Amino acid sequence: MYGFVFSVMLTVVIFAVPMSTFAEQPESSYWYPEGLMNWSPESDADAIFNKSSVPLAEREVLYDVNDTAQSEAKLVALSALNPNTSGVPSQGGNKFFANTFSYWQYADLMVYWAGSAGEGIIVPPSADVIDAAHKNGVPILGNVFFPPKVYGGKEEWLEQMLVQRDDGSFPMADKLLEVASYYGFDGWFINQETGGGTVETAEKMKDFLAYLQEHKQEGMQIMWYDAMTKNGDINWQNALTDQNKMFLQDGEQRVSDSMFLNFWWNSQEASYNKAKEIGRNPYDLYAGIDVEANGTDTNVNWEGIFPEGRAPYISLGVYRPDWAFKTSTTMNEFYHKEQEFWTGAAGDPSETSKKDSWKGMAHYFTAKTSVQELPFVTHFNTGSGKSFAVNGVTKSEQDWNNRSLQNILPTWRWLTESDGQPLHVNFDWNQAYYGGSSLKISGKLSSENATHVKLYKTDLPIEKDTEISVTYRTDVKKPNMRLGVSFIGEPGQYVFFDVKKKGRNQWTTETVKLKKYQDKKIAAISLYFDSEEVIEDYQMNIGEIKVTSKHSDKKVPDAPTNPTWLETAYEGGLYADLSVKWDPVDDTNIQHYELYRKHANGEREFIGATPNNAYHIEDLRRDGKETSTTLEIVAVSKDYVKSEAVEVTFEWPPYPIPEADFSASQTVAAPGDEIQFFNHSSEATEKVEWHFSGATPATSTESNPIVTYQEEGVYAVTLVAKNSEGEDSLTKEGFITISEDATNIENVALDKTASASGQCGTSEGPLNAIDGETANNSKWCAIGENQWLTVDLGEVYHLSEFVLKHAEAGGESPAFNTKAFKIETSLDGENWENAVTVTANTAAVSEHPIPITEARYIRLSIQQPTQGGDQAARIYELEAYGY
Repeated sequence: MYGFVFSVMLTVVIFAVPMSTFAEQPESSYWYPEGLMNWSPESDADAIFNKSSVPLAEREVLYDVNDTAQSEAKLVALSALNPNTSGVPSQGGNKFFANTFSYWQYADLMVYWAGSAGEGIIVPPSADVIDAAHKNGVPILGNVFFPPKVYGGKEEWLEQMLVQRDDGSFPMADKLLEVASYYGFDGWFINQETGGGTVETAEKMKDFLAYLQEHKQEGMQIMWYDAMTKNGDINWQNALTDQNKMFLQDGEQRVSDSMFLNFWWNSQEASYNKAKEIGRNPYDLYAGIDVEANGTDTNVNWEGIFPEGRAPYISLGVYRPDWAFKTSTTMNEFYHKEQEFWTGAAGDPSETSKKDSWKGMAHYFTAKTSVQELPFVTHFNTGSGKSFAVNGVTKSEQDWNNRSLQNILPTWRWLTESDGQPLHVNFDWNQAYYGGSSLKISGKLSSENATHVKLYKTDLPIEKDTEISVTYRTDVKKPNMRLGVSFIGEPGQYVFFDVKKKGRNQWTTETVKLKKYQDKKIAAISLYFDSEEVIEDYQMNIGEIKVTSKHSDKKVPDAPTNPTWLETAYEGGLYADLSVKWDPVDDTNIQHYELYRKHANGEREFIGATPNNAYHIEDLRRDGKETSTTLEIVAVSKDYVKSEAVEVTFEWPPYPIPEADFSASQTVAAPGDEIQFFNHSSEATEKVEWHFSGATPATSTESNPIVTYQEEGVYAVTLVAKNSEGEDSLTKEGFITISEDATNIENVALDKTASASGQCGTSEGPLNAIDGETANNSKWCAIGENQWLTVDLGEVYHLSEFVLKHAEAGGESPAFNTKAFKIETSLDGENWENAVTVTANTAAVSEHPIPITEARYIRLSIQQPTQGGDQAARIYELEAYGY
């Protein structure tokens, strides 16, 4: 039994029995109807991590920078902000390259696009996405997706959703509202595309939607998708018509708050007229455009929504703007595509009227701002990084992403004014003051190309002690920079303040008092760059801009209290998986909480941060042979002032004895062929000792030695793994076969016969898994539990290795690679022997050498088809090598 100690001023000792196996990382929720009906926060261990604690901010239009933009019509984005429905970490992950969408200023509503027949059809937004949306003042909806039958949709799911009690209530509607309230998001997008409905089904769905309207909390929204019509058929209208109007408005009854109209339209004037006819605001209708495949090359009849010389007919619905992320391989490429998508090819939201067919959303929609209250602080943190910095000091070298930590990013990207070639502006993920990124301004600078960079639209009050500061870093002698602000009433007229402090290659802060402008409101924040001398390679990194009160840094928040372990688990005595919660500070001025690890040398390593009051720590590596580890939890105010730390200590189990394990490059070889052995012993191993009977060399202490065998025969191999605590020995009898026949080894499963437990579609049968192809979706696919694939080789072979090519090998997401499976062999197809067992595969191609085995039949059985909850097995190729 190991102890866990929590301390601030007092010490409380709590004992817990640790789990010996590794705990699963908390994941964002997804359900089928039956699963949601049985869900409760109390029964879902992950629920506490899936809550957003960021309230929906208010935001304003204030003024335009582009004469073509308007704010009457709205924009909704239906975006897959995570690559999968299942397996989505609740609080970010350990990859830098993530979909850190940031053009919130143009979106009036976000739909978290997710759901599939193989994973779950009811999907709330992940907590980090809710946090980011709310920080920017954008409501976000979860998705209820009844798929077409061709994609696995089932009528029973629709029937379960529409079950009605005797009193007229809908239990599933109550559950949807409960989830939205508990997790803190803003409603649901209802997408009913499963065929087989009737007039009665349509009436029931209308009643279901009306029930949601009557019982939803204030501020919640229900959006309906244009698919089902009044007779229950799936028949996309692409407009508001008499066939689908009942799902928006039924006489005096408001049924849905808005409707997303399908993509196949030329003009939405008829929808405008129909909305007026039924007494609804035309801007409750959103004309869909599908940009998933072609992004900025999508052909859109813009005049069908935005007729020249008059107000827009209806609002705009953008389906899958995550195209920018999905088609990119680097963060710079992703951000470049996003900029073009949202602000046009020129990358200037104030000038979008050029001849380019794709003018960007900034051409049609005025950017809105939620920057209205003091303090306002930005570190230009995009929500991911290659490391994590705190006040200019790198506190973690690990890749990370967590959109809960994304700052409100510049309103205009990028609005640069210059009489010459303006400086280049972008995010810099190699330099950060706080978080994982900063703002970088670079290029050749002189008086001929002095550059005014307009960054933020704001509505910030100036009080008598209000200050504005900028924290920057440059390698030139002086900053050559001024800080600019304009005021409400004259947003285009700027006042500039010289930034004078020199701090070459050091983060430096310049603060300006704004008392002179008391009672005004800041309308915009900008930076101005100029130099009398020519600087060929000017570079300036901006790590922070802050508008706050003079003595805000002296207002230290209270520390969090009452930390409690939710779960503790260990893997091999070297890694800890920990979940901890604490009582939040009762103060609306708290931005988030930071967690640090205290090392024996006194260094503090950043572990993570969250606005929530619970956090999961995954794969915390033991530091040497330490017996205990101490973590700190601190509250961080909106001014980024930190509280005292709450210390959290846990004890490690005894340091483990190693576990020996190994594999070989091949288990069958010809005399004289080289064979390499690979040490897979547990991480606690400090040294190894190999014994090879009949080989040269006969022994080795190398980790991955190469040996040869000169004589035909069958040989055993022994590996001894050692450390200071003891040793473990593993002998594999008959592991190596040396035979002249090894030169005849080939893929004996190629183009043989195969059968399977099932298949997803007519073109995804078992023969695809043995045809030697991975292109053109040549795979075996089957949905459901306990799927299997059997290959008849036609005769008995001596098998030495299996190779499986999983989903990623065929171009699909790594999340769909088979995780757990077995490969068995048989001589008669009736009696089976296990050859391979895998429980945690992540690879696109997995190789499995085995001792020589005689078999005619091979059976692949799948226990977990993907890395998450998707239940579709995808095998592009099953290869069996032998002679």
